[in-house]
Formats: sequence, C-alpha cells, structure tokens
Amino acid sequence: MKRALISAAAVGTTVFLFAAPAFADVIDGIWCSKEGRSLSIDGPNIITPGGNKITGNYNRHAFDYKVPASEPGAGSTVTMILVNEETVNLWMGSGLPEPASVQVWLRCKPVA
Repeated sequence: MKRALISAAAVGTTVFLFAAPAFADVIDGIWCSKEGRSLSIDGPNIITPGGNKITGNYNRHAFDYKVPASEPGAGSTVTMILVNEETVNLWMGSGLPEPASVQVWLRCKPVA
C-alpha cells in the first residue's frame, strides 16, 4: 500500500511539472511592429530592426539597448516592457514614456 502511494505521488508530481504552458512568460523571441519591422531578442542579444546584432540590458520581462549608428535614432535608448506573452510596449528613451510615444509590438506569427 505504501509503495502504491509513493508511486501515485511520483506520477502526480511528474504530471504537474510537465503541465507548464507552451510559451514561457519572457521577452525573448521575435517581435513584429504594425509597420512590418521586426526584432529578435535572445537573452542579452538582439537583432535590431535595422539588422544589427548587438547586446543590450536583458531582464526576463524587459529589455533596453542603444540604437546603433547606422539606424534611425542612433544613440537613443529603446526600452521594451513585456505586457503579456504576446505583447511588448516599446518606446524611445530610458524613462517612463509619454503615452502617445508607446509602440505596441506583437510576437511574430510563424511563417507557414
């Protein structure tokens, strides 16, 4: 009887651990703007909308980087905050944004 309880507990624990959602709640991934631009975040690494591979300041739910010299807004800081699994708010500057300056980017849909 004791062995059956231990086995049942082990199975229950295993099922619980593997029942996590398919998408993690992290900013990592490929993001698309309404205008057709995209960027890709992988930890502290980013491929910017201009195609530059650089590093930035990574947090599980936020990211910021300095715009490279070859892109519009060179030298400015771009700040991104994860709103939910599918949405990031992005703006130029490191402080709190003016509401009108916030851009909404969505996770890019897989290409079929």
